[in-house]
Amino acid sequence: MPTEDTEDRREYYRIEDMIALEILPPEHAETVSGNGSTQRFELLGELHQLDFEAQHLLRQIAEGNRTLANYLKVQNKRIDLIGQALAQDLLQDLGPARATVLSEGGISFTNDQPLDEGSTWTLKLALMPQGLGMLLTARIASCQALEGGQFAIGTSFEALTDAQRQLLARHILQKQATERRLALESLQGT
Repeated sequence: MPTEDTEDRREYYRIEDMIALEILPPEHAETVSGNGSTQRFELLGELHQLDFEAQHLLRQIAEGNRTLANYLKVQNKRIDLIGQALAQDLLQDLGPARATVLSEGGISFTNDQPLDEGSTWTLKLALMPQGLGMLLTARIASCQALEGGQFAIGTSFEALTDAQRQLLARHILQKQATERRLALESLQGT
């Protein structure tokens, strides 16, 4: 990996997170959109992207009409609940959450099979607790054997849209805020 790529990747803040993750082989990437659960998964991702894109509009509406803004917030919560129900259903397909290190630039995780460095894979991610579904393309940057037959996989995301990058950044910031709040509460509790 060129030095400039490593430096670019270091610009992103990384968090440790538990994420439901499915790794789809390259040959399935073209047929994945025909899969019913994958279509629902993509819809879930679009739902979160639309919510993110509408936030500034809701703030503008709130400045002029508080009643309308409150009504729209209630409707948004209803849609979020439907999305969470859909996410719980789809999580059964992805399997249990696994420990990862996530940034806007890529994701690292352990896997029971090696993945060829330089190869491209489609990753289905479900970010918790909001159940944000993302279907992303990732290139394998590193694959190192670990004890117990596991492999440490490092990836870099490819061709992220601005909305996808912003959703990842928002998730990372929310996770950081939650960790800080919990740390502060534990300090205050002692």
